Amino acid sequence: MKHPIIAPSLLAADFGNLERDVKMVEASEAHWHHIDVMDGLFVPNISYGMPVIQAIAKHATKPLDVHLMIVDPDRYIDTFAGLGAHNLTVHYEACTHLHRSLQHIHSAGMKTGVALNPHTPVEVLSEVLEEIDLVCLMSVNPGFGGQRFIPRTYEKIKALRALINDRGCNTHIEIDGGVTLENAASLLEAGADVLVAGSTVFRSENPTGTISRLASLSLP
Repeated sequence: MKHPIIAPSLLAADFGNLERDVKMVEASEAHWHHIDVMDGLFVPNISYGMPVIQAIAKHATKPLDVHLMIVDPDRYIDTFAGLGAHNLTVHYEACTHLHRSLQHIHSAGMKTGVALNPHTPVEVLSEVLEEIDLVCLMSVNPGFGGQRFIPRTYEKIKALRALINDRGCNTHIEIDGGVTLENAASLLEAGADVLVAGSTVFRSENPTGTISRLASLSLP
C-alpha cells in the first residue's frame, strides 16, 4: 500500500519558536519541510529569506521542499542549491524561459518543481513535462496562508494526472493551499500524491497526530 508524501508548510509555524517546530516535523511522520519564499512582488506578502532557510537547514535532516513565489527566480537557483534545497519549485508564471530554468535546477543538483496559479491550465506544461519532477498546483491564490480551498482544483488534478500517465512520467502532483483532514483523501483520489499542510498541522491541538493521520492515508 502506497501513502502520500506529507510536507508541512513552515509558513504556518511559530516563527518565534521555529527551531522547535522544525524539530517537531523532524520527529513526525512527515517527509519534507515545505518552505515558501515570497518577495512582495510576485505575491503581495513577504515571508523569509536565505538566513532563515539556512537556520532551518541546521536542524533539518528531511528534504527541504522550497517553493519560490518570486520574480526572476533564475537569479537564485544556485543560492538555494547551496542552502541545501532538495526540491526547487518555480512558478510557470514567473519564468520567461521555463525549460532553461528547469535545466539549471537539475544541473545544480536539485529536483525540479513547477507551480501553477489557480487560473493557469495544466496543459501549459505539456512541452516540458519530462523535465519536471514535481508539479505544485496552487489550490488557493498564492501569497497568504489559511485561505479557503478552490474546488476547481480537483478537475485540474485529474487532468494533470491523465497527462502524466499518458507521457509515462513519474512526476509528483503536489497540492498547496487549503489542505485539510476533510479533503485530503479526495485530493489523493483525484491523483495527487504530495500534500502541503500549513494551518491544518500547526494550528491543530496535536500537530504530530495530524501529520500521522495525513501520512496514513492511502494512494489509489
